[in-house]
Amino acid sequence: MTEQSGSCVLVTGALGQIGTELVPALRQRHGIDSVIATDLREINDHSVVASGIFTVADVLDKNRLEELIISHSVDTIYHLAAILSATGEKNPELCERVNLGGLANVLELAKEHNLRLYTPSSIAVFGPDCPPLAPQETPLNPTTMYGMTKVAGEVMANYYWENHGVDVRGIRYPGLISWKAPPGGGTTDYAVEIFHHAVESGNYTCFVKPDTKLPMMYMDDAIRATLELMDAPIESLGTARAGYNIAGVSFTAEELSNAIVAKIPNFVCGFEPDIRQKYADSWPSMIDDTQAQNDWGWKPLFGLEQLVGEMLSNLQDEN
Repeated sequence: MTEQSGSCVLVTGALGQIGTELVPALRQRHGIDSVIATDLREINDHSVVASGIFTVADVLDKNRLEELIISHSVDTIYHLAAILSATGEKNPELCERVNLGGLANVLELAKEHNLRLYTPSSIAVFGPDCPPLAPQETPLNPTTMYGMTKVAGEVMANYYWENHGVDVRGIRYPGLISWKAPPGGGTTDYAVEIFHHAVESGNYTCFVKPDTKLPMMYMDDAIRATLELMDAPIESLGTARAGYNIAGVSFTAEELSNAIVAKIPNFVCGFEPDIRQKYADSWPSMIDDTQAQNDWGWKPLFGLEQLVGEMLSNLQDEN
């Protein structure tokens, strides 16, 4: 990645699945002392974000965030802190409070301190009335509290851009697959858990049906997409600036299992759908990312075979 200097970045939710890999990428770009990682939890010495500045901060504490912005001369925030879909349905009040309250705080701070802001969205914004190939522009009627907060978040972000000139950008992430951090309570977690079980025990019980097809993405692609969007000239961004569709690779749970069996012949995967099947059924199976391609040149690099190979080889090395 290209070295950049003269800017200081604040990352919320840095110990989550995305932050675990985005923070090191940002430190490589901006310098190790120019990226302030924050989370509600304490860090441990083995965390990949432990090599630089880390501090505990609650996104609902606006004053604490402002202290960090001022003391470190922050000019960009990557706001990753959120309660995800499956966890959010167990505690919808907390999901709403964190996802919308935290975003409201960073949007206000971005306005007050002239900051650039990245805040991710999700395919959870789509509802059961969305076509199987989700277009960029379509009615957004999610059935989960997480999805509702992400729709509201896109609306809030666009409001601050249009009315206050805040340069805020976002991506509707598909299900993200990474070997470096555990899943964070999302409906697509099976696509991460299955790899760990394949390597560690040789069997897994999947919580969605075998023919459940969802959009997924290897984390390397997601991190690259995030940085490419933030690098894009402001004049190149269109109306999707707060929630760009991006596609990675779509597959069924059974296709994923079969791809793992091709590498680990003794692996056995069973299927016992639970409440998360309902959430998965409300989402599209593929994503139309034409606008991201046209506006900032998005293109994924990892297909199913490459994704499976990377996940298994890295997890096997760890074990």
